[in-house]
Parts: sequence; C-alpha cells; structure tokens
Amino acid sequence: MQDYIKYFIEAVFGVGMFVNAVLFLPQAIKLYKTKSSKGISLITFSGFNIIQLSSVLHGYIHKDYIFMFGMLVSLFFCGSISFLIIYYKIKYTTK
Repeated sequence: MQDYIKYFIEAVFGVGMFVNAVLFLPQAIKLYKTKSSKGISLITFSGFNIIQLSSVLHGYIHKDYIFMFGMLVSLFFCGSISFLIIYYKIKYTTK
C-alpha cells in the first residue's frame, strides 16, 4: 500500500511541476502579443532563472529527474520571458 501512496505523490508532484512551468506561459503570450515589456521586471525574471537553473542542477545531482525535468521546462518558459523582455527593450528603445 505504501508504494501506491508514493507513486500517487510522485504523480501529483510531476503534475505540479508541469503546472509551475505553464504558469509562465500567459506572461510570454502577453509579451509577444503586445510587443512591449513595460511593467515587467527583468531583475525578477532573472532571479527566477537563477533559482530554476540551480534547481535543475540540484535535481540532477540528487537524481530527482521529475523535479529536474519540471524545473527545466519552467526554466525554458521563464527564460523565454526574459529573452522577450530584453528583445523588446532593445528593439523599442533604439528607435
């Protein structure tokens, strides 16, 4: 019975990691549609990127691949937002 509980918790954790990553998607879509990074903090998203990168490395070292993969996906989406913030700041301030 304990194995079922363990697998259930791991499944819920895996879904939580996916949800964590997907929560960055609306911000990325908004940035892409509006073509503006006004009001979005690059410092905040840079901090998120650092935390997620260190979490990926932590998951790798401890062989926690569910956590590592979830944070890697989250890092991708958060990194996309950081890229768009920089891109739109450069694009629209050089004109």
